[in-house]
Amino acid sequence: MKAFDFTPRLFESLKNYNKTDFMSDLMAGIIVGIVALPLAIAFGIASGVSPEKGIITAIIAGFIISFLGGTKVQIGGPTGAFIVIVYGIIQQYGEKGLIVATILAGIILVMMGVLKLGTIIKFIPYPIVVGFTSGIAVTIFTTQIKDLFGLTIDNVPAEFLQKLVVYARHFSTIDIWCTVIGILSVAIIAYTPKFSKKIPGSLVAIVVMTIVAYLLNNFTGIHVETIGDRFQINPSLPSAQVPEMSWEVVKGLFPAAITIAILGAIESLLSATVADGVIGDKHNSNTELIAQGAANIITPFFGGIPATGAIARTMTNINNGGRTPVAGIIHAFVLLLILLCLGDLTKQIPMACLAGVLVIVSYNMSEWRTFKALLKGTKSDITVLLVTFFLTVLFDLTIAIEVGLVIACLLFMRRVAETTNISVLTDEINPKHESDIASNEKLIIPSGVEVYEIDGPYFFGIANKFEEEMRNLGDRPRIRIIRMRKVPFVDSTGLHNLEMFVDKSKKEGIMIILSGVRENVLVSLKNSKVYGMVGEHNIFSHINGAVAKAEEIVKQNS
Repeated sequence: MKAFDFTPRLFESLKNYNKTDFMSDLMAGIIVGIVALPLAIAFGIASGVSPEKGIITAIIAGFIISFLGGTKVQIGGPTGAFIVIVYGIIQQYGEKGLIVATILAGIILVMMGVLKLGTIIKFIPYPIVVGFTSGIAVTIFTTQIKDLFGLTIDNVPAEFLQKLVVYARHFSTIDIWCTVIGILSVAIIAYTPKFSKKIPGSLVAIVVMTIVAYLLNNFTGIHVETIGDRFQINPSLPSAQVPEMSWEVVKGLFPAAITIAILGAIESLLSATVADGVIGDKHNSNTELIAQGAANIITPFFGGIPATGAIARTMTNINNGGRTPVAGIIHAFVLLLILLCLGDLTKQIPMACLAGVLVIVSYNMSEWRTFKALLKGTKSDITVLLVTFFLTVLFDLTIAIEVGLVIACLLFMRRVAETTNISVLTDEINPKHESDIASNEKLIIPSGVEVYEIDGPYFFGIANKFEEEMRNLGDRPRIRIIRMRKVPFVDSTGLHNLEMFVDKSKKEGIMIILSGVRENVLVSLKNSKVYGMVGEHNIFSHINGAVAKAEEIVKQNS
């Protein structure tokens, strides 16, 4: 097994690369670059930074993710999932704080990849993923109401409920032309796929509505707010800047950095898994995490925001013929050319149109059908789903993920504890129903001996109720045989509880014999006091030896 799992797919793809592959990747890269432009701008503005920083993120992070990534077709860049957390960090710590948080998140992602935790991310409960994704979608939608309807509001509160109150108070300031452009943008994006699967609706909406806004602003007395009215766009790549870091800032931003890293890991690996299913490939999750981490470490030095694999752009890449990481690299260069050569044209894009783009993004993120289906599931899944959703909307995404994971873990432990059963046998053991009896004859349990069987993991979730159940099930025998053939593992709490149980049994004059102990469980026992307290001669690999030992002791004492 390799100690370090890092194998970028680019170098593998280039081994048999030819002109036909390049032409397919070139076409896909150009189209994805054009598609990524409005999304990068919209995500940048919605996150609280200038539009060119969204483009810079798509350029630098998109290049690094394709160059170092563990998938053939992944397209990286800013995504809607980060909007809420990025906006919150900027409000509290400013853009310098965002740079620090993103770098920290990148380091965490690299460490996750180095430690081969790529597969562990897949074990995050689905209700948590749907809960915070749907919560993010609702939050994104509410942040776009001001621009969608052209409301006159100086400062929009960050809190969800306060935001709704402010919108209600200022809804009389609605701008009819902004509203028309915003609603038409939503309609164009929604209906374009019915006419063309190749041309993205967001690009059509941006082009059409930019022309409309230009005509209204220059040839009538009407003014529609554009990007240029609110932002100064610098059509060049910025020079690298090293952020100031202090322990206090790092400590304060670390929870947010963990959230960014978890979001980035989940979204990128989910996107890679979906892409695998379409192109019949298998990505390297650990390499992908390292690439995502490298992108988030380097991009902030140039003013970029958090980035990850973007499923919509990845699917656009696949649908237009992209089959190697070269397409993702070309997409980054296309965006660079647009920034350098056509940067001034982006100033003419109306804000209402970008709001319309993000309304569609939030609708697609909402997964309302999945959300509705999960509400018909088990009570534990519904609890995790709703808690994560409402915490995301009403409070903070970091809190939502932390609390959601804690609740999910507690509910999982409860489920495991419920599946771990303890039973008692006092008469005989039928070999037809057992797998660890050395003969085909019934095994008679001697008088004064009870056999207790633990069926399931012996961990802290059930350890505290172990003694109580043992006493409720059985009497007060002379010998207790604890049958552990179905115990896959035992943790430190289980060992401590078992130690106390053995000690208490000895004080009551009851001998303990262990049966069917697995090799890994035996190793744990040897590293604890239990092994010495029970004695090596009273630990058996199968039930026959344990019963024979108990019978021998009973005869000696009778």
